[in-house]
Amino acid sequence: MTRSTEIKRRTNETDIFLAFNIDGQGESKLETGVPFLTHMLDLFTKHGQFDLTVAARGDIEVDDHHTTEDIGICLGQVLREALGDKKGIKRYGNAFVPMDEALAQVVVDLSNRPHLEIRAEFPSQKVGTFDTELVHEFLWKLALEARMNLHVIVHYGQNTHHIIEAIFKALGRALNEATTIAPNIKGVPSTKGLL
Repeated sequence: MTRSTEIKRRTNETDIFLAFNIDGQGESKLETGVPFLTHMLDLFTKHGQFDLTVAARGDIEVDDHHTTEDIGICLGQVLREALGDKKGIKRYGNAFVPMDEALAQVVVDLSNRPHLEIRAEFPSQKVGTFDTELVHEFLWKLALEARMNLHVIVHYGQNTHHIIEAIFKALGRALNEATTIAPNIKGVPSTKGLL
């Protein structure tokens, strides 16, 4: 079973091609136009052991908002589609990742019920030219479109770059665990019989 898919999304603000393989090798080919987001997606891919290709053009002359948001939308949609009927997956994932002085935890449930809880404070409003409030925007659109329950907890940290990096690494690792097919799980891991 191939758990990969791709999407093309074109609006007046962005033009995005995104391909995603759950059962990858941690390889990425990323052209987002948003350097810090590119860095974070590369970390997410490597630590999740996914394969991810993104070719995005957006109105970054305005700011990074639309490109970041729409990549989150596309990634959520391909994740949901690639998971198919979700038979045999672990469903839940939890990862703690330290990055120097920062410690982030990400917990996911591929429940088909979208929700985001984020407990994080960013000391700086920007990392380079990237607005740190866009981390929330990206994660919310990812959770919404993937229809997953996503909890992000930053236990502590002082450097904004380190905090966000820990979040994206933990996100990759938590999703890797949740999407893993376990041979002892028969059918869908839910008493409802449907996810």
